[in-house]
Amino acid sequence: MHPFAYVAPSTVAEAVAELNKHGDRARPLAGGTDLLVKARANVWELDAVVDIKNIPELMTLTINGGGLSIGAAVPCYQVYDNSEVAAQYPGIVDGASIIGGIQIQSRAGLGGNLCNAAPSGDGIPALIAHSAVAKIASVNGTREVAVEDFCTGPSRTVLEAGELLVSIEVPKPAAHSGAAYTRFIPRNEMDIAVAGVGVFVQLDASGQNFESARIALASVGPTPILASAAGDSLAGKPVNDETIAAAAALAKAAATPIAGAPRMVIVLMACPTSSIVLQFTKTFSKGRRVWSIILTTPSTYSMVLIMNCFL
Repeated sequence: MHPFAYVAPSTVAEAVAELNKHGDRARPLAGGTDLLVKARANVWELDAVVDIKNIPELMTLTINGGGLSIGAAVPCYQVYDNSEVAAQYPGIVDGASIIGGIQIQSRAGLGGNLCNAAPSGDGIPALIAHSAVAKIASVNGTREVAVEDFCTGPSRTVLEAGELLVSIEVPKPAAHSGAAYTRFIPRNEMDIAVAGVGVFVQLDASGQNFESARIALASVGPTPILASAAGDSLAGKPVNDETIAAAAALAKAAATPIAGAPRMVIVLMACPTSSIVLQFTKTFSKGRRVWSIILTTPSTYSMVLIMNCFL
């Protein structure tokens, strides 16, 4: 591994100055769960590692009337252990709570998960579904990018040399809304998603009609995907199986899997409930394994997400 300098700035201005000084040969260090692996494998030749954990803005989690702000270095456990975040942003908690095991979650954060830009990143679809925005800083100032536009390819993002992700800003959810994230993995725990779905829906006051929806997909393309047509198709429609089946077909069409990847069918079903049910089933059909994942989220606006992954 190439020798590098270790720098621990205490302000965003100091951090971006160091990153700008070294360009592509510097990387920020938050949890380090991806950076250290790639550095040891010589994926990057680094002249400097910039430790951002001493910068208050990057280590702060704030929730108020305006929404949720997640500092780029806030570890996952602080997100899912926060009762207010869990109540208002269940989809984000779903993703944060399954990124690696507890040891990883004590170090890694949603900011790093986003910057790593893996198509299978479990933290990203729910952020997209919740209309999150990435706040980015550089020596030239700040800019904001919608999370659905942040990843440009596997391990590639919109970040330019010298830029730093400062925080992820999530708007306050509207009334009569709900969200969830679920995935299919070959093992029971600690695996990479074969397919993932994040959904945010808002219903009208009657709870009988969709007002709006956002559906995001993981592991079915080179980047996480906002299935805009699928979400938009639900607006103004009644909450029933037919409406959701039509949206599911559009979500399937939005998938752009890499050649040779498993074929996937996504079905979304509305279901009022007051409990959580997570059910895995496996059957065999014409020599193919058919897996189904059913997730029911609590609230009268809940969704059941069913993914059938044909392997």
